Amino acid sequence: MAAIGIIGRDGRMGQAIAAAIEASEHSLSGGADKGEDVAGLADRSDVLIDFSAPSALQSNLHAAIGAGVPLLIGTTGLEDNHHRAIDDAARAVPILQTGNTSLGVTMLARLVREAAGALGDGWDIEIVEMHHRAKVDAPSGTALLLGEAAAAGRGVELSDHSQRGRDGVTGAREDGTIGFASLRGGTVAGEHSVILAGQNERLVLSHIAEDRALFARGALTGAAWLIGREPGRYTMENVLGL
Repeated sequence: MAAIGIIGRDGRMGQAIAAAIEASEHSLSGGADKGEDVAGLADRSDVLIDFSAPSALQSNLHAAIGAGVPLLIGTTGLEDNHHRAIDDAARAVPILQTGNTSLGVTMLARLVREAAGALGDGWDIEIVEMHHRAKVDAPSGTALLLGEAAAAGRGVELSDHSQRGRDGVTGAREDGTIGFASLRGGTVAGEHSVILAGQNERLVLSHIAEDRALFARGALTGAAWLIGREPGRYTMENVLGL
């Protein structure tokens, strides 16, 4: 049984994680939101789960390092400077950063990577995602995770092959690019499809999240797995042993 602290306790995911902890063998060591004492929370926790905001990441990393506790980061909207900070912190404590804690999405990413690598550049890749109307970042962290998987399968950098926000007369699709489309509306928990379009055929790999609770359960699984690990940067694929 682990004592788990939640950073971003009052958010949608924070509340779902608290409910999942209550239904599990683990215990809730407490929570913290903007302006509250993350360092104190870290001191009384076996592991921290962070679903707060990119602006809080640096202080959350410092708190985890100061207490010597593992940290699972599910916050989306991270940029290159955030990932560099995570890399630095992972030299001191185990950190799992992911755009999606769903075990199903983790498996989907593996399938996308294998399909992209096997089918090659002759197949166009488009990633379509839909979320609830209140989501503030686009593409979603999961869409970017799937894009990274596709790019890895092709042996390229996503940043050099990403195409977003088509509008107007854009010209023909550029070969080798990975396209993104983001839809927002209603209360959709999360839907993602990766379309691989070839000559006269299409392969569609999809995941539909029916309830936010599945992400909370995945976060608990990943957080518990982190306890006792060596310092380093981990993924949900490591949790599944992929």
